[in-house]
Amino acid sequence: MPLTMVKVGEHNTIKKVGGKEETRRFLENLGFVAGSIVTVVSVIGGNMIVNVKDSRVAIGKDMANKIMV
Repeated sequence: MPLTMVKVGEHNTIKKVGGKEETRRFLENLGFVAGSIVTVVSVIGGNMIVNVKDSRVAIGKDMANKIMV
């Protein structure tokens, strides 16, 4: 399921990062790689703040839809 469907506070493992090569590389540089643990901290107006690899990252809904957990 996409990251946008995850409940706040739930720990999930990233299975796959989709999208164009450029988008995948951008997300990988932020720490969104297969096998990483990701936790949703909050959702505000569709935008998400997530913990990944001991960092808090804000991503938009369109980017979050490309991350499968």
